[in-house]
Amino acid sequence: MKTLLACPHCDLLQYETSLPPQATARCARCAAPLYRRVKSGHERTLAYVAAAAVCFVLANVFPLVALEASGQRNSTTLLGAIADLLGQDMELVAGLVFVTIWLAPLLQLAGLAYVLLARLQARRAAAEIVVLRLLAAIRPWSMVEVFVLGTLVALAKLVHMAQVVPGVALWSLAGLMGLLAAALNTFDEHAYWRTAAGADAGDAPAGAVRAE
Repeated sequence: MKTLLACPHCDLLQYETSLPPQATARCARCAAPLYRRVKSGHERTLAYVAAAAVCFVLANVFPLVALEASGQRNSTTLLGAIADLLGQDMELVAGLVFVTIWLAPLLQLAGLAYVLLARLQARRAAAEIVVLRLLAAIRPWSMVEVFVLGTLVALAKLVHMAQVVPGVALWSLAGLMGLLAAALNTFDEHAYWRTAAGADAGDAPAGAVRAE
């Protein structure tokens, strides 16, 4: 069965083509990247997901940051910081932080683990298509790196006012940021979609898209 793809940039319809490992398929008209062949097994991606899950747990258990001033020490956790925002009548900001820093990464880790564990058992997950759509929808909302960068900038400005002690949770979020990016980078989402749709890569005409 021949599979048609629409370029997200110029809307050109074109057939898929089989790719060598690490190659990228590009639009025949505008050269925009369409998909790529990831040379990685399910085990490697699942290892990244498992390590990222450990970092996620640590980020929620340990303090995010501690401030020492005038002999007093105050610390807070990630969820504690969200609760503090709610207590200051900043519901919108608290909701945004909860969705982008807590909920979105959790759904990504759970979704990846769900489909990867099923493939390791040589079967398709019952809700695989739903999960793949969910992963694509929430990917732009995962902003752990923005939160980590913003926290570091804020701590740098507070260093003259109090003694700042970065907590285990902050470093765990940094680890989560890198490991989640590695998991998504090695996750061949296009191959999963092809299998889920029942497409046969061998039927696609070679040269339908540019491969690099």
